[in-house]
Amino acid sequence: MQQKQNYSKPEKKSVSAVNFRGGGFKPESYRWFGVTVFILIIAVAEIGTRMGWISSLTLPHPSDVLQTFGDLYRTELLFKHLGPSMSRLFIGSFLGVFFGIGVGVFIGLFSYVRSGLIPVVAAIFPIPKIALLPLFVIWFGIGEGSKYALIALGSFTPMVVATYGAVDNVDRTLIRMGQSFNLTWLSIVWKIVLPGALPGILSGLRISLAIAIILLVAAEMLGAEFGVGAYVLEAGSLYDLERLFAGVVILSVLGVCVSGLISLAEHLFLNWRI
Repeated sequence: MQQKQNYSKPEKKSVSAVNFRGGGFKPESYRWFGVTVFILIIAVAEIGTRMGWISSLTLPHPSDVLQTFGDLYRTELLFKHLGPSMSRLFIGSFLGVFFGIGVGVFIGLFSYVRSGLIPVVAAIFPIPKIALLPLFVIWFGIGEGSKYALIALGSFTPMVVATYGAVDNVDRTLIRMGQSFNLTWLSIVWKIVLPGALPGILSGLRISLAIAIILLVAAEMLGAEFGVGAYVLEAGSLYDLERLFAGVVILSVLGVCVSGLISLAEHLFLNWRI
C-alpha cells in the first residue's frame, strides 16, 4: 500500500520593493541650503567687521554696502551703469555664442572644416583676450565696437570647443540606428546629433557667458563713462570700499542670474534625461 505523500504549499516570501536607480546620479536641488550658506557668510562678515576681527580697511560692513545699493537706486545711478553693461554683454555674447555654436557644429560634422579650423581655434584659444583690447581699440575705436569685439571673441572660442566636443560625444549607435531607418543626413543631424550635443553646448554656454562678464568689466575700464566696470574702476581709484564691493556684488548677482537662466534652459530642453 503506497503511502500518500504530503505536498505542503511553499511559504510565501515577503517581497520588498526595489528602489528605482535610473536617476541615481541625478543631482538634487536644495535651494534653501544655498541661501543658508550665503546668509551665514554675510553674517560672519558683518559680525567680524563690527567686532574688529576683520579690519575695515580690507572689508567693509555688509550693511554699509547694502546702504550704498540704496543710494545707487535712489539716485538712479544703478540703472545708468547697469543698462549699458547689459547691452554690451547681450550684444557681444550673442555674437560670440551664435557664431561659436555654428562653427563648432560645422567642425563636428565636416572633416575638411575640422582639419582647417581646429588649428586656428587652438591658436586663438590660449591668448588672453584682455591683452587684445588695445588692438581692438586701434581697429574699432574706443567706442562700443571694441567692447563688442572683445566680449564676442572671448565667448566665441570656448563655445566652439564645447560645441564640437559635444557633437563628437554623441552616441554613434543612435546615428547608425537613424541610418538603418533610412533617415536623411539632415534629419539625423536635426533629430539625433543636435539634441544629443545640447547638454555639452549648454555647459559650454555657461562657461562662455562667465568669461563674457569678466571681459565686460575689462572693456568698460577703458574709455567707458557708464558701466559696472567703469563704476568699479572709479571706486577702486578712490579707495571707496563700499562702492567697490557694491560693484562686485552687482557682477556676482549678474553671474547668478545668467547661471539661473541657463539652468532654466536645461530644465526646459533636457527634460528627456532621466
